[in-house]
Parts: sequence; structure tokens; C-alpha cells
Amino acid sequence: METRRLQLLVELSRLGSMRAVAEAQGTTTSTVSQQISVLAREMGTALIEPHGRQVRLTPAGRRLTEHATAILAAVEAARLDLAPGAEPNGTVRIAGFATAIRAFLLPLVTELAASHPRVHVLVREHEPAEALALLAADETDLALTYDYNLAPAAGDPAVHATPLWTARWGLGVPAHSDTGATTTPEVFTRFREHDWIVNSRNSADETVIRTLASMAGFTPRITHRADSLDLVQGMITAHLGVGLLPLDTAPFPGVRLLPLTEPDVVLRAHAVARHGRLDWPPLALVTDLLSRRATHPDH
Repeated sequence: METRRLQLLVELSRLGSMRAVAEAQGTTTSTVSQQISVLAREMGTALIEPHGRQVRLTPAGRRLTEHATAILAAVEAARLDLAPGAEPNGTVRIAGFATAIRAFLLPLVTELAASHPRVHVLVREHEPAEALALLAADETDLALTYDYNLAPAAGDPAVHATPLWTARWGLGVPAHSDTGATTTPEVFTRFREHDWIVNSRNSADETVIRTLASMAGFTPRITHRADSLDLVQGMITAHLGVGLLPLDTAPFPGVRLLPLTEPDVVLRAHAVARHGRLDWPPLALVTDLLSRRATHPDH
């Protein structure tokens, strides 16, 4: 059932003649008549009947007009709700890594509750590969992901990535460690005999570690895997190994953070959506606010 035919029926009810409907819609009387006939066949009942030299709606036609009025109003409301310039309204599903959720998304949820109460956020904690898989399966609307300058993510023409923020990373080592190393390869060489801790659900930091170790001339002994940065610090404190940590992390007692330079290790965070989806006002709003918060974290 096409809404165009319902619109013609509503106009016929309002204007009273095929000719008047044709003039109002910029078409011909025969076209109006044909479309009303098609609608009658679809409904399986007569919608109009002769009335002198004109026609009038049958009881079924009047009843369908009532339904058509409600249907057309709902369609128009949906169009206005989904239009790019519409007031954001709806539920945005977001999958992302813990740091992005904790530091950027959760404060934004509180802000949205006050500024846009009709926008709701569903949060799922996932590492980048998991979040992107959910995005591809249309099980989330936005993926908060990261990669490293030394382990860039592969491009995907099906998605659009909005840069959020960058953060330098260093090497977390036991606090008593003594090193006069300056460059990254020198730091890695100093800890070549140690065990190395990597992420349990994302391979990017392992790629970085293996790349830098190769530059230093050795193969790292990867022994432990942990997703939580706090757990990585706990493992370092327990002398289970060394691992990458953000330089702006507050180190645990027993942990020392060594800067990595020449080359630097930089994490790059992104908000990723499927192409064409950012026209949806709630998703556009959340993405824009995340970008602003990442650029100006104090505002």
C-alpha cells in the first residue's frame, strides 16, 4: 500500500471531486481515478460510489480515510524525526574500550540527560576488533576504537572514523629498575630479558612491542596477557613482567613509567560509524559531543 494513494484518498474526502484532487496534486483526473481504483483492489472493497455526476466515499472509503489520516501523520512524524536537522531523539548503541567509556562517554551520558533527555545511550565495553565486528553486524551504532602509530588499523571503506584524541604511551617497569636509556630501542634493550605483558583481547600493543623489540635486535618473550590496565600494573608490581602503559597513568606503588621516544608510541582513538549513519541526528550529536570533549576535556 503506497502512501501516495492514501494521500489521494484523503484529499478526495476533503475536496469532494476527482478534478479538485487532480488540480491540488498537480496531476490528471484519470491518474487520480486509476490510483483510487488500485487502492480499492488492494483493500478488496469499493472505496467510492457514483453520486450524481460526481463520486462519494463508501462507508469503507470513509473508514480507510480515518486510518489513512493517522498513517500519513505517522509517516510525516517519522520523516521529521529522522531528518538531518531534526531534534535528536532515540537510542544510540555504543561499543567501545574501557578508557574511552570511563573518561569520555560516561560524563557525556550525564550531560545528555540534562541537555537532550530524548537521547538515550546503551553502552557495551569491547576492544576495537570486537566493537568493529558489532558495527559490521549492525549490532551497534558507534564503535570507540584505537590503534597505534606503530600499528595502524587497516582502512575500511564501509565506515567513517572521526579522530578523537591521541595519547603517548611508555613502558611500565618495576619501580626499582635502573636505566639510563634514552631512546625507545635502548629502553627495550634494557628489558630484553624480562617477560612481557600484552593485551588479552587486542593485538595492537603486541604488534608495537614486537616491532620495537625487533628494532632493538631481540624477540620479546610474551608470557602474560591482561585487558585491564590496572591488572597490568598489578602484574608489574608482582614482578611478572613489563608492559606498555599510558604516560598519563598514575603509577601504582612499585611501578615506574619510562617514556618512549625516537620513536614515540602514540595511541590514537576514533569514533567509528557506518557510512551514511551520521545523518541520523542522535548519532551525529553523540559523535560531535565526544569529539568536542576529546579536544577540550575541561569543557
